[in-house]
Amino acid sequence: MPKTTTKYITEVLNDWQAYGVEGHFKAKHAWMPYHELVQASFMNLTQSSYNEVVAMNSLTANLHLMMVAFYQPTSSKYKILIEENTFPSDKYAVASQASYHGFNPNNAIIEFKSNNDNLVVSIDSIIDTIEKNSDSLSLILIGQPNYLTGQVFDIAPIVGLAQKYNIKIGLNLAHGIGNLDLNLNSLNIDFAVWCSYKYLNSGPGGIAGLFIHEKHHKNSHLPRFSGWWGHNQANRFTMPNNFDPMTGALGFQLSNPPIFQLASLRASLDIFQEAKIARLREKSIKLTGYLEYLINQEFKHKHNINIITPAQPNERGAQLSLKLANAQSNIVENLRAFNLICDFRFPDILRMAPTPLYNSYIDVYNSVKILSKIL
Repeated sequence: MPKTTTKYITEVLNDWQAYGVEGHFKAKHAWMPYHELVQASFMNLTQSSYNEVVAMNSLTANLHLMMVAFYQPTSSKYKILIEENTFPSDKYAVASQASYHGFNPNNAIIEFKSNNDNLVVSIDSIIDTIEKNSDSLSLILIGQPNYLTGQVFDIAPIVGLAQKYNIKIGLNLAHGIGNLDLNLNSLNIDFAVWCSYKYLNSGPGGIAGLFIHEKHHKNSHLPRFSGWWGHNQANRFTMPNNFDPMTGALGFQLSNPPIFQLASLRASLDIFQEAKIARLREKSIKLTGYLEYLINQEFKHKHNINIITPAQPNERGAQLSLKLANAQSNIVENLRAFNLICDFRFPDILRMAPTPLYNSYIDVYNSVKILSKIL
């Protein structure tokens, strides 16, 4: 928890106590425009413009809202391309969207698959899958990076094919925001969604975010589900009958944002503003490289451990996924007894993530020693 979190949330509590509903306008940091306090950070983390990003809702809720806008299937062009081992919530979301539009998810969902036991997918395989299904694909959704393997995909050629074949493309940046040095505007994707309680460290159930490329901002025919918080801020509280959306991503807001969550997110993003994502990424590459080096040294003659995350720094974030021979289901509990917090994905993958804001080189060194002792 960032040290300023208590201060920021207490400030909101005090304003609530003093002003009640008038805190929307009279609070030290008024609640109505409170989201603006994190706009600059979201812009810097994604290299986007002001109207392209906004903090709102939760990740899967935002994903559904984006598919309302960008998944517009026809009888012949209705399929969605995702990763084979994408995060389950993404699979549930795209399957439900296909069903909602009257399609059988078993036919409508295409998964690009890995080329080997390491679960890593080559760009050639992705391109080949898109080319073979170009006439029927309506949407491409990619986790950047993949949550299971930590693989960072080369998105630019995928975007090029999507534009060539009139396919919309979006990214799930749950494991990318605050981890990778992103450039969403120049990448020219259609949309992106993310949560904030992983690398952005905003706390349990932290508010999520989304990006909509500026090329869509003047499209008055873009479908959306509307709510009053997306209405023109200048006259929102006069309660007009007709919806007048704010420009870009801000016009997709639905309801009042949870100010306590925004306050905790603000505390975390203040640190990112000071540290700068480019510098954090530089340290991240070194930390992850050091972890990789130590694992290779420690286990090359002892245990059958295979690092399935790509070895090239530009093809991974702050994560190494280890495929363990004869993995024990209680490995996470055994590691936690030494205060080493990792994640295990059944049946045999251990995910380790040395994060540059709050992990040191000695943390990495000690972690490998603990892992060796447990195994």
